[in-house]
Amino acid sequence: MHPMLNIAIRASRVAGKVIVRAFEQVDKVEIESKGKNDFVTNVDLAAEEAIIETIRKSYPDHTIISEESGILEGKDNDYQWIIDPLDGTTNFVKGIPHFAVSIALKVKGKLDQAVIFDPIRGELFTASRGKGAQLNNFRIRVKQRKELDGTVLATGFPFKAKQHTDAYLNIFKSLFGKTADMRRAGSAALDLAYVASGRIDGFFEIGLKPWDTAAGELLIIEAGGLVTDFTGGHNHAASGNTVAGSPRLLKEILKDIRPYLGDALSK
Repeated sequence: MHPMLNIAIRASRVAGKVIVRAFEQVDKVEIESKGKNDFVTNVDLAAEEAIIETIRKSYPDHTIISEESGILEGKDNDYQWIIDPLDGTTNFVKGIPHFAVSIALKVKGKLDQAVIFDPIRGELFTASRGKGAQLNNFRIRVKQRKELDGTVLATGFPFKAKQHTDAYLNIFKSLFGKTADMRRAGSAALDLAYVASGRIDGFFEIGLKPWDTAAGELLIIEAGGLVTDFTGGHNHAASGNTVAGSPRLLKEILKDIRPYLGDALSK
């Protein structure tokens, strides 16, 4: 196993313990609003601190980009850790057991290592660049679907960008008419991990952040899939508009998104 993947796994497990311990007494969790429909808890912060501390012990000079702390510049900016300590905070505070720790490492601008850890189910999704993707050490693959008929897609509502509601609902309606069903489970990191492992056939969402998608993107690529923006390009890390699936299925999803893009969603 790559030594940096090993550290990412260790960090995710330490954070997972913090999260599970708090989840047992979720009514005592301290919640703050950091924006409209956007929450942070003391558990997000404690989990993030545990991850940063674990990474810093082994790699004190690396840069860390984290949801709650922002960019923590290191002397060696070639190595960038991208962290979401608790993806699915709303699920967590509501007592819904579906959330994850997401940790990715970029080396010289390219995704190199990825971990998504579901501490409730004990499921550890991992990937190393060029080495494939695993779930609990077993190889996983994206389902190589060629058409929308019979598929199940995952999505997320644009709850932080409700100005896109009409465009989103039009896209949803178009895709829903052609698929078997849709899922909205509340954790983009787990949605992407589920695409990588073949549980879900494809995924689309508006306005995600790099820490939501970085680890999941590498998982999907290493599992034989693709991740793009809504135009089929590679601006999703900046725009947050993200589509994922097998290469053929992704093309079919994009066909249904294209008519509703408009200026805001075509970046």
